[in-house]
Amino acid sequence: MQFAIQQIFAQVGIDEILDNGAATSQSIAEGWDKQWLDLLQNNTSNNLYGALTNLGIFFAVGTLLFFMIQFLKDLLSYEYTRPISALIWPFIVVILLSNSANGSILSNLTLGVRNFLNTVNQQVVVSADADKMYQQALNMSVAEEVAGSLLRPCQSLTGEQQSQCFVKAAEKVNILWQKYRDIYGNKNWIIRLQTKVDNIRYGTGIVSETSFNSLLGSTVQTSIKNFLVSLQYAFQNLIEATMLLIASLGPIAVGGSLLPVAGKPIFAWLTGFLSIGIAKISFNIIAVLTAAVIVNGPGQDANVDPDLMWFIIFLGILAPLLSLLVAAAGGFAVFSAISNTASLVKERI
Repeated sequence: MQFAIQQIFAQVGIDEILDNGAATSQSIAEGWDKQWLDLLQNNTSNNLYGALTNLGIFFAVGTLLFFMIQFLKDLLSYEYTRPISALIWPFIVVILLSNSANGSILSNLTLGVRNFLNTVNQQVVVSADADKMYQQALNMSVAEEVAGSLLRPCQSLTGEQQSQCFVKAAEKVNILWQKYRDIYGNKNWIIRLQTKVDNIRYGTGIVSETSFNSLLGSTVQTSIKNFLVSLQYAFQNLIEATMLLIASLGPIAVGGSLLPVAGKPIFAWLTGFLSIGIAKISFNIIAVLTAAVIVNGPGQDANVDPDLMWFIIFLGILAPLLSLLVAAAGGFAVFSAISNTASLVKERI
């Protein structure tokens, strides 16, 4: 019996999950900072970015022949107006791919754009205490399942054994409520959940499966919520990994920009990089606004017992899809704007 009770409270991962609450995109981005610095600032020929820079230079030299052929053709056809404006591209490629002790100009510019996007994203997250509100909404959604996971093993016991199990489980749950109060204050949703736990702890007789499920949810629902929370963490890390991947391909895009084609690879590369940044910012705006609806709505009413499963589904599946759709539309607009601006400049020079 004692061994069974010890097993119940050996779930140290639960405390860790709740202490973390919600890993915001800010903390996730900070975890990727070292990778960005290692890749983009220390871009010697021995590392990945240095090798890709050399590959970009190789592409630039190879495509320079096609550029000169087109340049001479335009020189014969349009005299000097159009060819002179095209001469800017070799200078841009040489400047961006030139290496120094602190990396190439392209790597520093890429890192600067990433830092700018992270600054904008951080302003979205921390504005109006949005970061704390987002964590509170997520904790509201998972706290009930965590409390249930501590109490539910007591259901199979009876009599004094069940009472002792409830006492020990309630002690651990009370620590959880105190942690929440220290962070958020004595919120109504905390009072509501504590009341639900007390109803089970001080109830008389054997607690039925229906009672446990109605008050604290089911094991299947807990597993689904944990999976969806992990899914939204995975999406945010995927965004960071994709941005880093696109950043590393910058030298190849620059090196191929001497090809005499209308859509320069550097435009597509820049569009992709900015699109991922838009997806990242969009996801956090959606998450913050949705969290505000929960905290300022059902979170303020102790008599309301909402099912917040929809919030976890929204964060894990719908919000990533929506943010990607917004990024695709925004990326198309950015690509059109860059292409039209380049064409306008070319006509004016």
